[in-house]
This record gives sequence, structure tokens and C-alpha cells, in this order.
Amino acid sequence: MCFAITFTLSCVAFRDNAGDARAAKDAIRQQIAKYTAAVDAADIDLASQVWLTSPDVSFIHPAGHAHGWEEVKEIYKFFGSFFSERKLTVRDVSVHVNGETAWAEFYWHFVAKQSKDGSTVQTDGRETQIYDKVANRWQLVHVHYSGQAMAP
Repeated sequence: MCFAITFTLSCVAFRDNAGDARAAKDAIRQQIAKYTAAVDAADIDLASQVWLTSPDVSFIHPAGHAHGWEEVKEIYKFFGSFFSERKLTVRDVSVHVNGETAWAEFYWHFVAKQSKDGSTVQTDGRETQIYDKVANRWQLVHVHYSGQAMAP
């Protein structure tokens, strides 16, 4: 009888944990969708719904390394001024949750028109994002992106 009760309770706990992990992954995927929308619109307010707006966040990108929300915001300002149109598309998103921390990996394709002359820019790359659960909400704390892998 004790075994049956213990087994039943462990199954319920496992289902709850699996449900929590699934909910966390869904929430992070929604944050990634907001992240791409914020890049597309060069919208700092929308980006602030994704990012933890603190001095502890960071963003590594081909042009440098932004430390803190004040520097990360500048990336969105740059996209807004340098490109008249922007479209970031992500694919092959993989989300991993470990307690109150999670990371996402994906590939992206970016198409934009330069403000200065209307010429089209297209780039492809890959990205890793780190999320922390803060006040019951998943918030982006670190991004590292780079170009496509080169064949050896």
C-alpha cells in the first residue's frame, strides 16, 4: 500500500515537473517571438519586455560587446537608424530549462534595407540566448550571436 501511494505521488510530481518545463519552454519561445518583433520594429519598449533591464545583462555581437541594458538599448537604436526596414526570422529553435535558468539556441536570417541608399542587406547566423526567471517571468539576460559556421 505504501509503495502504491509513493508511486502515485511520484507520478503526479513528474507530470507537474513536465508541465512546468513545457510551460517554461513555451514562455521562452514567446519571448523569442517578441525579441524578433522588437528587432523588426527597432522597438526599445518591446525589447524591454524581453530583456531584464539591468546593468548585469550583456550582448555579444560581431560589432562588439554591450554591457548593461543602457548599452543593449543602443543596438535597437542602431537598427532603427541604420535600416529603414528589418526582418529577423528564426528557425530550429531549441530551448533548455534548468530550474530558474534556461537557454535557447537557434539559427536566424536577417533581411533589411539600408536607410542611406535603400540597398538590401542579408545575413545569416546563429544565436544563443540565456534567460533567468525573475518575478515569475522569463527575462533575457545574455545573447551571443555569430555568423554561420564555416566548413573546415
